[in-house]
Amino acid sequence: MTVYGIPNCNTVKKSLDWLKAHKVDFEFHDFKKKGITAEKLSDWCKVFGWETILNRKGLTWKKLSKDEQNVINNQERAIAYLIENTSAIKRPVIEKDGHAILISFDEKHYAETLG
Repeated sequence: MTVYGIPNCNTVKKSLDWLKAHKVDFEFHDFKKKGITAEKLSDWCKVFGWETILNRKGLTWKKLSKDEQNVINNQERAIAYLIENTSAIKRPVIEKDGHAILISFDEKHYAETLG
């Protein structure tokens, strides 16, 4: 299992703490350091939708002007933006056997999916 995120994110920290407490083995992929591919983002968009992958609540998004935000209005543009601005990816994303299964952190969903 792979957890994609950035280590200083509070939601990622909650997720990692939950996984460790429940003795779930995982690898951590820091996409601030290792980056992310368009192919990977496209795969996640198929599972969650590009609107979910794009974190509109974060500071990275909020720093954009309304005009800049309005340009990111489809999956292709969102992926291009996210490759350059990995902090705007909703996180963490958890993959099992190469397939995205969870995004963000919800203890109930984690227990149901990974418990």
